[in-house]
Amino acid sequence: MSVSATRLVGLGIAVSALAVSLVACGSDDSGSGGSAKKIALLLPESKTTRYEALDRPLFTEALKAACGNCELIYSNADQDAAKQQQQAEAALTQGANVLVLDPVDGKAAAAVASSAKGQNVPVVAYDRFIENADYYVSFENEAVGKLQAQTLVDTLKAAGKTSGNLAMINGSPTDPNAADFKKGAHSVLDSSGFKIAAEFDTPDWSPDKAQAWMEGQLSAIKNGLVGVYAANDGTAGGAIAALKGGGVKPLPPVTGQDAELAAIQRIVAGDQAMTIYKAVKPQAEAAAKGAVALARGDKPESTTEKSGVPSTILDPVAVTTANIKDTVVKDNIYKTSDICTASFAAACAAAGLSTN
Repeated sequence: MSVSATRLVGLGIAVSALAVSLVACGSDDSGSGGSAKKIALLLPESKTTRYEALDRPLFTEALKAACGNCELIYSNADQDAAKQQQQAEAALTQGANVLVLDPVDGKAAAAVASSAKGQNVPVVAYDRFIENADYYVSFENEAVGKLQAQTLVDTLKAAGKTSGNLAMINGSPTDPNAADFKKGAHSVLDSSGFKIAAEFDTPDWSPDKAQAWMEGQLSAIKNGLVGVYAANDGTAGGAIAALKGGGVKPLPPVTGQDAELAAIQRIVAGDQAMTIYKAVKPQAEAAAKGAVALARGDKPESTTEKSGVPSTILDPVAVTTANIKDTVVKDNIYKTSDICTASFAAACAAAGLSTN
């Protein structure tokens, strides 16, 4: 073979190798390895509307942006820890490379995490902490409770009240975040001058159970009731329904959390004093990016750590009528037209919200 022919063959081999390399790179933007990565998102329930309305679509969008070739395995446990464990096992059977888990029950989730890690599958603790997870993304939970309680106290004092009875409706006793919210709220309320006349830990975060409890308390505390600490918007809605049904007028200020659309509308109407806005979009984005990094064998970016787990902790924001436009509307969580439906038009106008 001539020198020229040898050079041509060599060039052909090099070109072929380059082509194979380019195809390999282009066929898998999910990380190292030849097959697409599978990321499982396991959410806890649907009674709290944020999970299906915000967390799921925002995580899906963020995962697609971080890893166009990744496959999402999605499940919702409907507040059933045993069901969530089955869903996690099913995701592992389907070949999930990472579990992104928002647990129904924190203790039960630790067993799920151990099972996953025994199969070399990393776990991202989403919103609620899990012992021995590989990455944790959430908000400063005690700060949430403090912010709720302080806003309630400030609202009461602005109305000229410095004493009176409070009803305290906490979250689910199986949710580790609920314990943090409760601790943060007590750190403010216990020294506020107001009396916690009745307190309840709401099983499953159920609005119906919160309402039934509040109805049962009214005969004893109705006359001196000046405010209600409710840990989230679902329990706030239950409490407000009980107060209205019991003929409590005017309604005392009621707190909330999650910035649900119904809660924003209640704030506009004056039925609920505030909610906590936890910006789900950056939370979902951090979780998706962290999951992709772990699937690729890399370390996720983190801002701190909790109990030895690399963590990204975000700041909560109190929402009242004064800053609806600067929070949930500005961040495109809701349009003013979503909030200001016909029955809320007059209240929106009074609050300075316009659909134009």
